Amino acid sequence: MKSQRKTISAARTRKKAKTRDPRLSPDGKWRSFPKVPHLLQYEPTAMYYARVKVGGKLVRRSLKTDVYSKALLRLNDFLKQQRSAPPRRVDAPITFADARLRFEQALQARHDLKPRSKVYRQGCVKALLKTWPGLDALKLASISESDCNEWAKRFREAGYDEHYFNQALSTLRHILDYGELHSNPTRKVKRLGVKMRELKLPEPDQFMKLIANLEQGGGRASRHCADLVRFLAFSGCRLSEAKEVTWKDVDLPKGTLKVMNAKVRMTSGAKRHRAVPIIADMRILLERLKESNPAPDETVCRVHECQKALTRACQALNIARITHHDLRHLFATRCIESGVDIPTVSRWLGHGDGGALAMRVYGHLRDKHSAEMATKVTFAAVGDPAGKHTTSGDTQPPAVPQAGAKSD
Repeated sequence: MKSQRKTISAARTRKKAKTRDPRLSPDGKWRSFPKVPHLLQYEPTAMYYARVKVGGKLVRRSLKTDVYSKALLRLNDFLKQQRSAPPRRVDAPITFADARLRFEQALQARHDLKPRSKVYRQGCVKALLKTWPGLDALKLASISESDCNEWAKRFREAGYDEHYFNQALSTLRHILDYGELHSNPTRKVKRLGVKMRELKLPEPDQFMKLIANLEQGGGRASRHCADLVRFLAFSGCRLSEAKEVTWKDVDLPKGTLKVMNAKVRMTSGAKRHRAVPIIADMRILLERLKESNPAPDETVCRVHECQKALTRACQALNIARITHHDLRHLFATRCIESGVDIPTVSRWLGHGDGGALAMRVYGHLRDKHSAEMATKVTFAAVGDPAGKHTTSGDTQPPAVPQAGAKSD
């Protein structure tokens, strides 16, 4: 009798071991809720997840909470977001290559972008394909957030700077948007903060040696390269702006240059040109160049690029390498050091933000000037620079009048 009872008890134990909670997945990690079909709970962490099938694709998203009541509220918001998205069209791109071609066609058809902006975006596409092998052949639905994060890591390791990474990421997002996906996998890939580059500009004596070295370069255009460097440094123009300045834009009697603003958007109502004052060094340069009687439509600068010659001259003089754009920084730096206020310099440079960008780039120069001026502030009496007659700890305090004494 006892042996029979033991057999029945063992059978019941085995039966209980085989049965499991019907709301748990076979691996015991996911718990479902029959009354809330789109809600899951991950047992190891107790966090809640949403799961829904939209457009034939299963979407699972963390609700970022382990509280049941909060999970229900966030689940409803998630479902509304997923179901409100418009359905994909029948002719929607399937592969990344299809979406990229549509992006490039739309890019070339845009009337509000300058040709240089279109070329820049095409360069971002090339860098994207170079750092993500096989991307064109991937189906858009198979590209996940983790894939995008891995690409971002490879892109940074390839040596591209923060600004170019942000532009390439923006290009990738736009291409994937053409795929009409319910959720763009790049939306959670974070942009990088762009650090201000430390400016290493030549001192006045170094700049004069640099100009002399360029003139004595021995090349056919050495003199013209030196004049281009002078023009950029004395005007603060961007290289693309300096190319467009003709002699009809030069007004020596009024002392101004008419310069095209290269950074104005085509959809903006801002002025397309700005007036840059002709400083003394620029006047000397322009008067010398005008001795050859150039035509009004002829450009002031005979050459439109001299980076190789500029780099060679910097190496010969053992100074930090500078670029065409660094000469624009040099102009702003010399102006601020000469006492010109930053908002005025900002207008000369063609900035449309009232000096906010110039303050970030050149604000340290104002701080340095402020510190130098602070050393001139003193509370010493006039004619007493040493402050010998100022009150100090060695002087006797004034006598306290005795009680009943009359004060003057």
